[in-house]
Amino acid sequence: MTQRSLLITGCSSGIGYDAAHGMAKRGWRVFATCRNPDDVARLRDEGLECFHLDYRDSDTIRSALSAVLEATGGTLDALYNNGAVALPGANEDLPREALALVMETNLYGPHELTRAVIPVMRRQGHGRIVNCSSVLGLVAAPWRSAYIASKFALEGLTDTLRIEMRDTPIEVILLEPGPITSRIRENGAALFEEWIDWESSARADQYKGQLLQRLYRAPGRDRFELHPSAVTEALSRALEAKRPRPRYRVTVPTHAMALARRVLSSRALDWVLAKG
Repeated sequence: MTQRSLLITGCSSGIGYDAAHGMAKRGWRVFATCRNPDDVARLRDEGLECFHLDYRDSDTIRSALSAVLEATGGTLDALYNNGAVALPGANEDLPREALALVMETNLYGPHELTRAVIPVMRRQGHGRIVNCSSVLGLVAAPWRSAYIASKFALEGLTDTLRIEMRDTPIEVILLEPGPITSRIRENGAALFEEWIDWESSARADQYKGQLLQRLYRAPGRDRFELHPSAVTEALSRALEAKRPRPRYRVTVPTHAMALARRVLSSRALDWVLAKG
């Protein structure tokens, strides 16, 4: 049996890193990608086939996919759009350019890569596209508007694509993790420092009492936080099930928020979510 091929984005750490190694151990031929060339070299040293892909750079999207297709003889069994960034801050302090950066990384880049992969999967007569959303693609929360906007949009884009692909052999699937051990907080802190002028904000005291504590001094793990392998397990089911589900929810908070969105009024849900 021919080894199945899988392209994964955002593999430098966290969910993508675990998925790349975990799916390779399951027998998949994994093509990992990272936006930082140093991370590409590191993953190659670890034995992975890895390429440079930055969702904000169309040239790297094209070149990475071209390298993958050259390696496989023109086929690709599955795509896992995992790469994403978070930029914390109050909505009213978020510059347009900062929102655009998050959207380019979390939405436009995955969309561009997906569009490039679909013709390949049509020609070969099969394929699976898995997009990594979040519990914050289901509900809102304070201080996370850019990330939430991108994940709400990714949910809508993915749902629409799944419906449109019903007349094709291409399966389209969402993963919806909650709190997972990763570097997204550290990476988000760097973007926060670059883009958010919190000291001039009308919410400066709230930044001091809430967000800064979480970004820089929050001890230990979040409640209900799971290891990235929990997401890899869901990914393996999405890719290997004969008839995959449209959604795979990971962690207690994701299941709880999906239920809360259905049963609570908007005001009641806002009260719950306002607690962060």
